[in-house]
Amino acid sequence: MITIVVERFEAFIFDLDGVITQTDSVHARAWKQLFDEFLAKRATQTGAPFVAFDLETDYRRYVDGKPRIAGVVDFLAARGIDVPIGEPGTDAELDTAHGIARCKDRYFLEILAREGVQAFDSGVALLRDARKRGLRAAVASSSHHCAEILRAAGLTTLFDARIDGIDLDRLSLAGKPAPDMFLEAARRLGVLPARAAVFEDATVGIVAARAGGFRLVIGIGHGAHAADLLNSGADGVVTDLSEVHLAGGRETAKREG
Repeated sequence: MITIVVERFEAFIFDLDGVITQTDSVHARAWKQLFDEFLAKRATQTGAPFVAFDLETDYRRYVDGKPRIAGVVDFLAARGIDVPIGEPGTDAELDTAHGIARCKDRYFLEILAREGVQAFDSGVALLRDARKRGLRAAVASSSHHCAEILRAAGLTTLFDARIDGIDLDRLSLAGKPAPDMFLEAARRLGVLPARAAVFEDATVGIVAARAGGFRLVIGIGHGAHAADLLNSGADGVVTDLSEVHLAGGRETAKREG
């Protein structure tokens, strides 16, 4: 259990996939479908052995939390494969990083259309509790579909600010593990990083929040992944946001001041 004294903070910033919504598994499955297709095709062309994309190890190590292009490049580099970056908006073909990323996007939307969006009850409860206690909230996600996911889950109104993959492209911000996304979220909320907490399930997100100078960085994970989050700089790790307890409130701090 982690207890947060609310008077010490002005805002909470949340990653989306795997923290507020259960879409991390959808992303992972879309990446697996994509990379397995790519690797199988390459094995046929080159005679190299086919080694499938691992849903846990490969996803967490090379893709989770990163902008799509970075995920493509980093995973393929780990397999000794180099592809041209290509141009945004090109056809979804498996011969450039942008084309591969667009294929992944299509697979993600297909799964989402079939299965819908499920939110973590514990994450939504923490969000609502934080807002009742006078805290502002933002979501910072590398996903280009952040707004759509929030709408589908009925969560849009719980956030005072949103920054996502579309903003990354539009503002030319560096993706996680750079702190740009979280710093932009804090700017939009009108708070200093030293007065905000970040909740993340990806190691690159933990590194980003720590680099941004945020007062508290909480990881969500279990087993070996929990250890990775701690090693990446998390102040604490929970398996579920139900393990985060809030004490006090901003209104209490104002009355005492």
